[in-house]
Amino acid sequence: MKIIETSLPGCVVIAPRVFGDARGFFYEAWNAEHFREHGLPARFMQSNVSSSSQGVLRGLHYQWPRPQGKLVSVLVGEVYDVAVDIRQGSPSFGHWTAVILSAENKRQFWIPEGFAHGFAVLSEHALFSYLCTDVYVKEADAGIRWNDAAIGINWPISGPRLSGKDMEAPCLSRISPERLPTYSE
Repeated sequence: MKIIETSLPGCVVIAPRVFGDARGFFYEAWNAEHFREHGLPARFMQSNVSSSSQGVLRGLHYQWPRPQGKLVSVLVGEVYDVAVDIRQGSPSFGHWTAVILSAENKRQFWIPEGFAHGFAVLSEHALFSYLCTDVYVKEADAGIRWNDAAIGINWPISGPRLSGKDMEAPCLSRISPERLPTYSE
């Protein structure tokens, strides 16, 4: 596997070695030993799959307390995947990075604890996979406005289809410090 750094320290793209022929392909999506060697998580607590149609935007989501690191990938289709650093005191607080994840490129995106996450579906349909470092905790569930001007994400879609929760999420500047993670080196 190849690790590709992004503009946000800790957020990396993982490009697996893909073996293919006329019958199809094979790749190793996760291997605890290989991930540990690269400083990535070697243990996950929950696995999720979501299905979305073109124009759907999910996010920006995070958990606090009980943060979740997420290893995400696309099994069918293509998405524009975004991570935002929301760790108070971080040199990159409020900064974002994005990658294209698709069934074709087979890349994964590691989003550490302390980052918000969202994605927009670019293809007709997308099947999205998440491996999480902690379980979902309803009381810790939180979100940030997908189009927060202070963050300035350049989403590649206009007029996205959103959930009620995502439409009503607050801007980052409106979230109380107790509801945000703290940066530590």
